Amino acid sequence: MTLPSNHTPSRSDRLRPAEYLGLSGAMALFVGFVVLLTTRQLTLSLIALGITFIVVLVVIALFALGTKPDEAEKSDLDEQNRPQ
Repeated sequence: MTLPSNHTPSRSDRLRPAEYLGLSGAMALFVGFVVLLTTRQLTLSLIALGITFIVVLVVIALFALGTKPDEAEKSDLDEQNRPQ
């Protein structure tokens, strides 16, 4: 069971998921627009947009999970895991 902590995430920590969604959304819009201009089929461009959004979001999340924490993050994690 986890104990409640007094840790409040910083603004950049709170906005990180929005950055991931925004980046994957921008890339998906670009691919959807390119497919729409080349094929002139709206349904095909929407399918490409959706697939691109999901794939880019998963790849970004996997890259984020693969990074190693630096010393500041390690000390922050240790502080959160310390019993109070």
